[in-house]
Amino acid sequence: MLVVVHHAAQPYGPADWWYVEGQPHTPALTTLSAVDGSFFMSLFFFVSAVFQPGSYRRSGARRFLRSRLIRLGIPVVVGALTIVPGLMYAYYVHYRGYPPLSFPRYFTDIYLGLGEKPADWTGPSWPDLQFGHLWFIQNLLAYTVLYVVCSRAGRALRRLRRDTRIREQRPAPGHGTLLWLTAAIAAATFLIRLRYPLDTWIPLLDFLQIEPARVPQYAAFFILGVLAHRYDWLERFNACVGWTWLGSGLAGVAVLFLIGADADCFGPGGFNGPALAWAAYDSALCVTLCVGLLTLFREVVTGSSRLSAELAADSYAVYIAHVPLVVIVQYYLADRELPAVGAWATTSVLTTVVTFMLAGGLRRLPAFRKVL
Repeated sequence: MLVVVHHAAQPYGPADWWYVEGQPHTPALTTLSAVDGSFFMSLFFFVSAVFQPGSYRRSGARRFLRSRLIRLGIPVVVGALTIVPGLMYAYYVHYRGYPPLSFPRYFTDIYLGLGEKPADWTGPSWPDLQFGHLWFIQNLLAYTVLYVVCSRAGRALRRLRRDTRIREQRPAPGHGTLLWLTAAIAAATFLIRLRYPLDTWIPLLDFLQIEPARVPQYAAFFILGVLAHRYDWLERFNACVGWTWLGSGLAGVAVLFLIGADADCFGPGGFNGPALAWAAYDSALCVTLCVGLLTLFREVVTGSSRLSAELAADSYAVYIAHVPLVVIVQYYLADRELPAVGAWATTSVLTTVVTFMLAGGLRRLPAFRKVL
């Protein structure tokens, strides 16, 4: 739901590129997007990684990788050939100002880049081929492959050394460890953003779509997820530590909303004070909110219901399918003269309800069941 709400805010707050342009803006939604971006994808990498070791151990490397290729690889490929070109074609028609072009011609000439690049190309890149919001699934698949490679290498090294010792339990992170983690992520983030500011995407190996400015957070929390599973940190983590970090994170969020910072404050790059300050603040929000929310849900949201189980089962399909519905609603509201917050709230509610209903139906179809 948070991802849906975040993308619903894209035309109305942040300065990032989006499929819909020229909409009213409000600083509150700029701040909301900055807060979301600081932690929620890192938390998703962490949660995804927690489930990797158990599945790998039960299935073995070959079956595990095959299942990941089906569940992660198929949506990336299919989405890049259907969902994303549809979104980019709508953007091409509405905002680029080039002569009319049929979708098949657009797909081959512009999206795949087989035609001549138009003069005064307006971007955001050439060709239009990209993975859109499916970058997370694509990156998660790459992290999964690296995890399998490292696991097999580690196992081979232990056999070579004839190391049969049982691993000792490591204590769950406390305040000191979390402070060092925050400092390390902040330092790495600042150094990378010297060259790659926020919202700068690059095609690694001409295929993997990554945002370097966020890689220290994503990689760190994926590794932490694997360690959390191995050492049972989710159960053993001290709740008092978690509540303290949650309080700090919420205070940090409140400060951002109170000062009403504009978009220029949330992504400066280069070797300067504002860039260092935001790298540190951004990293602190990442750690405090991830740790705090994990504690909150472990301690408070302890029950389950038929509705929550259904929503949880639908969540992966919602992630894949929600952006086209978000953009359709945003296009529909474009000429309704709604204020930014009103358009965002309407888009959030309508898209959340419709997408979860759609996802519940799709994942029950035989053709989609194995993937979704």
